[in-house]
Amino acid sequence: MPDATPAPSRTLLVTGASRGIGLETARRFLQNDPALTKVFTLARPSHDFDDAVAELRALARPGVEVVRYDVDLGDRAAVIDVVDRVAAEHGNVDLLVNNAGYTKPVPLQQVDFADFERTIAVNLYAPFTFVQELLRRGNRFELIVNIASTAGINGRSGWLTYSASKAAVINMSEVMRSELAIYGTRVACISPGRTATALRRVLAPDEDPATIMQPQDVAEVIEMLASPVGRFVDSANLVVRQ
Repeated sequence: MPDATPAPSRTLLVTGASRGIGLETARRFLQNDPALTKVFTLARPSHDFDDAVAELRALARPGVEVVRYDVDLGDRAAVIDVVDRVAAEHGNVDLLVNNAGYTKPVPLQQVDFADFERTIAVNLYAPFTFVQELLRRGNRFELIVNIASTAGINGRSGWLTYSASKAAVINMSEVMRSELAIYGTRVACISPGRTATALRRVLAPDEDPATIMQPQDVAEVIEMLASPVGRFVDSANLVVRQ
């Protein structure tokens, strides 16, 4: 008698998917995860996002859907609306990668409070909201990956708002890890060091990106965490740096 067990399948949601670590993560899962059925890509509208989605759809094998959602993650109401749409239109999110980030690095005296609020909204409130709102809709996560930064471990001069937001992400991830373990959900926090992303160019405009870690290096670590061996990685905050 043929085996009636359904083939394993899982879905992936990635924020900040228009470029950098987010795009590389979606790309790697589409290339290497045979169980993947849907990838939800989230970012603000841009030509980069247009190009990224076109590339990912061309890369996807038959039967795998790449779904685009245009959203400003600094707008909590918009984030909740996207969660509603994902849940209603597609069902469960198995793998969640909270990658999107924002900052405007300036000295303490020059920090505009609106920019501070936006940094916290994008870097901290949005990941929290995705997790909480999906849980409230009955979502059962396999894995949540929150992208923090080594700047959240040791504060950096001129990076106050960014460092503060990423320190909060590290702490939030530890609490999520403890609370969600009873549901079989693994929560991992990754703190990359210097990585050649568009955000890094904002933070260090004079740096040669060829001399530092690349987005695909971080994406490979995320892929590892979602693999069977990832179950054996027991770390509240995984530092990834060159």
